[in-house]
Amino acid sequence: MRTRGDEQPLTIGELAELFGLRPHELRHWEATGLLEPAHRVGRRRRYTQEHVAKVATIVRWKAAGFNLEQLRAVLDARSADDRHELLRRHHRELEDRIRQVEASKALIEHALECGAEDFTECSEFRRLVERM
Repeated sequence: MRTRGDEQPLTIGELAELFGLRPHELRHWEATGLLEPAHRVGRRRRYTQEHVAKVATIVRWKAAGFNLEQLRAVLDARSADDRHELLRRHHRELEDRIRQVEASKALIEHALECGAEDFTECSEFRRLVERM
């Protein structure tokens, strides 16, 4: 994410650009209640640093596998305890996905370095598969 380095309100285009989004995504998040609507000056939306923090959360958590419904549940939790329970569950799921990705990465790395004509026939590759 690029930053502007100041605290001035942002237009929808500026906020979207900070995160590599399109303005319609921010409008959708507002329409569905995921993002608090921006204050308007005239007919133009003006986003604050609180919006920047919320969008950063949404973008990063989406990248971690959260869908919009799961994000809304966390952001709208009734209490800190409820929020923490949801986050603990998502954290466990993320840790599982990280382990799966690391195992896949190990297989790919071996396949790239393997001298066998067919890496799936390689005994070391098969040992890696058995450890999964």
